[in-house]
Amino acid sequence: MDTLVESLAPVTSEELGKIDAYWRACNYLSAGMIYLRANPLLREPLKPAHFKNRLLGHWGSDPGQSLIWVHLNRLIRKYDLNVIYISGPGHGAPATLANCYLEGHYSEVYPDKSRDEAGLLKFFCQFSFPGGIGSHCTPETPGSIHEGGELGYSLSHAYGAAFDNPDLIVAVAVGDGEAETGPLATSWHSNKFLNPIRDGAVLPVLHLNGYKIANPTILARISHEELEALLIGYGHKPYFVEGHDPAEMHQRMASTLEQCVLEIRSLQQHARTTGDCTRPRWPMIVLRSPKGWTGPKMVEGHKVEDFWRAHQVPVSDPATNPHSLSLVEEWLRSYKPEELFDGNGSLVAELQELAPAGSRRISANPHANGGLLRKELDLPDFRDFAVKVNSPGTSYVSPTDVLGHFLAEVMRRNMSNFRVFGPDETASNKLTAIYAASKKTWLAEYKPEDADGGELDVSGRVMEMLSEHTLEGWFEGYVLTGRHGFFSTYEAFVHVIDSMFNQHAKWLEKAKQEVSWRAPVPSVNLLITSLVWRQDHNGFTHQDPGFLDVVTNKSPDVVRIYMPPDANCLLSVADHCLRSCDYVNAIVADKQEHLQYLSMADAVTHCTKGIGIWDWASTDDCEHPDVVMACAGDIATMESLAAVAILKERFSDLKIRFVNVVDLFRLMPETEHPHGLSDRDFDSLFTTDKPVIFNFHSYASLIHKLSYRRRNHDNIHVRGYKEKGNINTPLELAIVNQIDRFNLAIDVIDRVPRLRSIGAHAKEWLRGQIIESVQYAHAEGIDKEEIRNWKWPK
Repeated sequence: MDTLVESLAPVTSEELGKIDAYWRACNYLSAGMIYLRANPLLREPLKPAHFKNRLLGHWGSDPGQSLIWVHLNRLIRKYDLNVIYISGPGHGAPATLANCYLEGHYSEVYPDKSRDEAGLLKFFCQFSFPGGIGSHCTPETPGSIHEGGELGYSLSHAYGAAFDNPDLIVAVAVGDGEAETGPLATSWHSNKFLNPIRDGAVLPVLHLNGYKIANPTILARISHEELEALLIGYGHKPYFVEGHDPAEMHQRMASTLEQCVLEIRSLQQHARTTGDCTRPRWPMIVLRSPKGWTGPKMVEGHKVEDFWRAHQVPVSDPATNPHSLSLVEEWLRSYKPEELFDGNGSLVAELQELAPAGSRRISANPHANGGLLRKELDLPDFRDFAVKVNSPGTSYVSPTDVLGHFLAEVMRRNMSNFRVFGPDETASNKLTAIYAASKKTWLAEYKPEDADGGELDVSGRVMEMLSEHTLEGWFEGYVLTGRHGFFSTYEAFVHVIDSMFNQHAKWLEKAKQEVSWRAPVPSVNLLITSLVWRQDHNGFTHQDPGFLDVVTNKSPDVVRIYMPPDANCLLSVADHCLRSCDYVNAIVADKQEHLQYLSMADAVTHCTKGIGIWDWASTDDCEHPDVVMACAGDIATMESLAAVAILKERFSDLKIRFVNVVDLFRLMPETEHPHGLSDRDFDSLFTTDKPVIFNFHSYASLIHKLSYRRRNHDNIHVRGYKEKGNINTPLELAIVNQIDRFNLAIDVIDRVPRLRSIGAHAKEWLRGQIIESVQYAHAEGIDKEEIRNWKWPK
């Protein structure tokens, strides 16, 4: 479809002159915050004492980014646009901060950074300074949902923000260094998932300034034809704005950006009036401008502007080198601050008028403080999806299949603010029931055979793409703008987003603990499934439960790990997580059929406590036990119960206390985590002098890490994954890692003093069972019938 837009009226030279002045003010502030701790408006000649003792920050991308922002402002005012801006270049915060300050919103959020000379000085002094703010667009930065310190996620965050926001335009500056990352490369395909009827628009601006820290960038060094072909191949309609003369670049940027905005409006209007969801070729801009534009061109005989030396601090020693001081002063005065700021130190009135008003200011747009727009999910009663449990441990069900029916109803009730994400694994993870409520988003080519089980729909709300990076970026952008979601992925490959999880958790902690004006946002809910213990054909490469270690490295105020042992517990946990805010919730639950233990009422109680004794599986009769059998995780729970059954049969007078853990962070002391156990409660569960055999889903060291400050820690013996495995049956894999029922029973015999002398025959039998089970698996390719269908004895 050809896009027809109205003919553009040329921007007057008077208006462009004002835009240029505003842009100069942005550039002045960007440079000033890197260098100055006094004399913020150059009301006197610069002196060494006016400079910061350490010069930290990144100048290179700031003028180009401010060019984008100031021209967006013109169109926001002209067309009453709803726009947020995402800064992709890693340390490009000075441009964003400068624009926030000039718009006035920064001073509203931080009154001490007032719009006068005193406030401007504080604004400068805080940047990259101890006790101040960082050089990224951190949570303290109004208008930001993307820190950018780790490159690659700007575009996926932008699309996540645009989904289900039909009136929003997300302008995103993609750094050309950032464009070399894998996550960014896959996120160009996000345009195949953007529905022009129900979603907003993303306007990517590929900012080619030519260099990274110390190297040229790839996309800046290929031909125009090759770059254009690449972007067209990604499905975009690229427009090029190239040059170095500010006057010419302002005119080119003004007309090109307006053309793109009008095309976006035209594409959306066509789709929304005709119902035609045919995937548009959305416009984008390639902005080629010098790195460190308008800064020093040469320093000590070396090229700086339009070279990698402009990346960070172009002149490094003005406080100690008189020539450098003169060079910096000449640079800063070239922006003519005396024309831009009045006697009070405020931006002159005619330039203040160029910024949009109120919440139309990019820095004040509520979508960038998404908690302000957050609406609670309309959740069904999860109890309505309960599995009936007549007797514990006697029936098998797939927990994730049960969860899928609950999520389907969540989807039906929240068709504009809830999405499910997964890397081509929604069906594999047995969440197929969701498709009854909404199918998979798909705006690429559609073939007739797709109708037979393809589950594709232009209006689908299940987001599937084989890139965990892009999916996680979409999810984060979606929740940071106030919406809700659920992400399922294989346990072995959740590691792909380790670093993204780290960045988001750090963002949440800063926002939650230190930035009071940021409203709580919905949690990121990760279902980790296709677990280490059931990799029957994938083998060793798919056996890695270590994501939980990564999660526990973050503050317990913003992360939680849940390990529901059965379907009813999974329903209770999922409901809790969907209601929560400002967390990353990691839920570990297998997709294969597992024994069911607790009625829904018991499951709710157990999950609410997070950890508890299962009386029906214990033999201590409320007395002091001989041993505590603890477990966390579905396979670990079943093998622990089977071990208890063996021990009950062999040693009828053995007193066993059975403890199951759902919320892993409850093991922490309450002094370290508000939801942790008090010492008294921990002692009552695990005793103070008896052996504790803890059978754990993941690496054993994690339990020791969480409980190392506890009394009786020397008697806590943890079994977990030992990095051993191949193409194994479930029991065989458990055996080689010693989390199986037979090794657990042997462990109890060895650690309960009175069993050591009388347990020799039982240990011999158990060792024989281990050998026999492995031999059977290798001969038949399956576990024995009594293992596969084991049930808790009544």
